[in-house]
Amino acid sequence: MFKGSIPALVTPFKNDEVDYDALGKLVEWQIAEGSSGLVPVGTTGESPTLSHAEHYKVVEFVVKAAAGRVPVIAGAGSNSTFETVDFMKQAHKAGADAGLIVTPYYNKPTQEGIIAHFTAAHDSADLPIIIYNIPGRSAIDMSTETMAKLAQLPRIIGVKDATGDLSRVPQARLHCGKDFCQLSGEDATALGFNAHGGVGCISVTANVAPKLCAQMQSATAQGDFATALEITDKLMPLHTALFLEPGLVAAKYALSLLGRCSEEIRLPLVALQEDTKAQIKAALIHAELI
Repeated sequence: MFKGSIPALVTPFKNDEVDYDALGKLVEWQIAEGSSGLVPVGTTGESPTLSHAEHYKVVEFVVKAAAGRVPVIAGAGSNSTFETVDFMKQAHKAGADAGLIVTPYYNKPTQEGIIAHFTAAHDSADLPIIIYNIPGRSAIDMSTETMAKLAQLPRIIGVKDATGDLSRVPQARLHCGKDFCQLSGEDATALGFNAHGGVGCISVTANVAPKLCAQMQSATAQGDFATALEITDKLMPLHTALFLEPGLVAAKYALSLLGRCSEEIRLPLVALQEDTKAQIKAALIHAELI
């Protein structure tokens, strides 16, 4: 159900309010360009700076806008189990197809604490869960053994792996089973991730280059890695440029150049340095997007 190119959607702002007109147009554009799913209110959607009311409304809006044409995986992560449970309940109520839950950041639970956290989220709503493992941001790493234990729960069905360690994919196949849905969380290694057994990418770059990202994913699914490599060559400068500073800031700037939404963000994030802007423009030109 979850595969291919799945953008971690930005949340457009206008005068410090969610710009639902721009968000609706982004959803339509993403579907038309071939994206195979949508992730609202993940980290790229500025979930840390959205109010809970905004969080719920954005999920509900994207579900309605997608109208069943592609699955919607709602960001539902928090370092508070109480909040995660609430996000899961709200995502289920809104009609989302799954919840994306990050490993609890900052408070650094043990592996046993991670299991308890995800088990509580699992039991809170009749909704599939995709684990989001990103040690660089959360300061903890879910072990393959822990993931295997969680994979025994019926609604924990996959992982967004942003470790950058491609050996995790075959390890997870061995421990969690070949049907466990493995999605990359790192654009620059998405091709290699699929070659190792992954089935897609929850992507920042797909915000900006949805058609190319979808074509790359489709090529790997068909075993056409030569075409996938050609597309990756086209996209690699963009993968790199978008992460010179926080990815969502760069993605919004790139989208502003494409006329898709404003580059407005919320503190503590600030506007990009001029050199970064220049590199993003050059990458867009290299990818023939402008």
